[in-house]
Amino acid sequence: MKLKLKDIALLSLLAALMCVGDFAMEWLPNVHFVGVFIVITTAVYRKWALLPIYVYVFIQGLLGGFSPWWMAYIYIWAILWGAVMLIPQKLPQNIKYILYVAVCALHGFMFGILYAPAQALLFGLDFKGTLAWIAAGFYFDMLHGIGNLVLGSLLIYPMTKIIKQTDKYLK
Repeated sequence: MKLKLKDIALLSLLAALMCVGDFAMEWLPNVHFVGVFIVITTAVYRKWALLPIYVYVFIQGLLGGFSPWWMAYIYIWAILWGAVMLIPQKLPQNIKYILYVAVCALHGFMFGILYAPAQALLFGLDFKGTLAWIAAGFYFDMLHGIGNLVLGSLLIYPMTKIIKQTDKYLK
């Protein structure tokens, strides 16, 4: 797939939606639209979804500081992208969307575990300290996973369909 101007505009919009959705949901701990938008973007744009993901990561660094919390963002969202990329495209649509929601929720539930290597390296945590860090964030990972499950269930299918229909209309 070759990117056209409309694709670049839409990818930019999706990066902006990731940022705005993240800020809009700050009042709910670990519940946000970022994972959902990454799944949607990857489902539609496949490899090109890395562009809005890393625009989002860069903007987060600019606004929040390129500090230790940000370092995991360099890889943690790419893991979600990679998991979505592994879902076979030849599956029936309904199965794909169930898997998209499941992957999105699982990423939320495992966020602390995925984040832990960066914490361990940056703060010199041993294995026991890393496990304690993961355990301390367990509650927030549960909120994150449930939030991704609910938001993903509500938004992944309709938004992916709308983007694909818009893409066909704008050719």
